Amino acid sequence: MTLVIRPAVAGDEELILHFIAALADYEKLSHQVRATGANLTKYLFGPQPHAWCDIAEWEGQPAGFAFWFYNFSTFASRPGIYLEDLFVEPHLRGHGIGKALLANLARRAVAEGLCMVQWWVLNWNAPSIGFYQSIGAVPQDEWTVFRLTGEPMQKLAEGA
Repeated sequence: MTLVIRPAVAGDEELILHFIAALADYEKLSHQVRATGANLTKYLFGPQPHAWCDIAEWEGQPAGFAFWFYNFSTFASRPGIYLEDLFVEPHLRGHGIGKALLANLARRAVAEGLCMVQWWVLNWNAPSIGFYQSIGAVPQDEWTVFRLTGEPMQKLAEGA
């Protein structure tokens, strides 16, 4: 069995959109997807990338992805990696593809001297939580996630 992890390249936008839609469907969040190929081109492959994506291929076929960007820990005074999305096609789960995608990020973090790889997981997603714990990831239950978007973000930006 052949597994290849490769960086996404320009031209992979439709594949990435497929993975985003499949993940959103699994998470019951399809109504929130606003991703476009044009935005992926701009923010992944433009002159100043803001995010990166790794593609897993199993037996030469697209199998999953890890979509990530750099963050920064002020306490450690070092950058880390934030894993925005990890997805493996349901019929290919159990082959070590998700673990290989995470291992690829861990190798990058170690090679670059980064302090962490971190991500969020939905509370109800017991299979993923169990998988993450099996590789040594530790939940950070003491934190509450906040998000500012849309009209409240616009109002704050305008000084209201």
